[in-house]
Amino acid sequence: MKITIRKNPEELGKSAGKRVAELISNTISKKGEANVILATGASQFETLNQLITEDINWSSVTMFHLDEYIDLPESHPASFRKYLKERFLEKVSPLKAFHLINGEKDPIEECERLGKLISNSPIDVALVGVGENGHLAFNDPPANFDTEQPYLIVDLDLQCRQQQFKEGWFDTIADVPKQKISMSVQQILKSQYIVCSSPDSRKAVAIKNTIEGEITNLVPASILQEHPNCEFYLDEASANLLNKTS
Repeated sequence: MKITIRKNPEELGKSAGKRVAELISNTISKKGEANVILATGASQFETLNQLITEDINWSSVTMFHLDEYIDLPESHPASFRKYLKERFLEKVSPLKAFHLINGEKDPIEECERLGKLISNSPIDVALVGVGENGHLAFNDPPANFDTEQPYLIVDLDLQCRQQQFKEGWFDTIADVPKQKISMSVQQILKSQYIVCSSPDSRKAVAIKNTIEGEITNLVPASILQEHPNCEFYLDEASANLLNKTS
């Protein structure tokens, strides 16, 4: 795995965003189009801020996203549909297509709908992050490493729900939904390239376990060690516990 460490989240985002733009543009040059996965949450703020400034032929790009809460209205501040529309889709020229997860629909039917779409759209570049509990997308530990189903209904563990509350997305932890629709681990790993942006000291333990620990579904993001083209973008705070050899 390639690991890039920058001083702060802003510098991390600039480096990661430029790299993602390079990968997308190179793919368009080779294939005429690119299929991408965008992540959400606080860890992606700076990366997306940089990405939207890049000169990319967005009309050749199809976008999928990683996860969405079940039964949370799009008008809610924590809605990831709202996040992607306001922070990305409304900031760039029109895409070829985008496929947002609608957590207000029947979740089983929504998983099936999205699964069919992404199965016909091999992913070229995936943006991901690492949760404080080591989750990948919202595959909390112990994550299902085996299922080939592209999208799943997943339960959120307490540490995950606490993270969402502490980041300010919800007024109380009781307001944090207990289930989400999430892209599966195996579907993420099918991506040609994976770019993982994870700043902040509160991610340091998870990052150390992800990069230096054993591959285990108790640290779901650790499976990224198996991917041939995974790049980590960290700041000094999130990389603080890594060994120098890493």
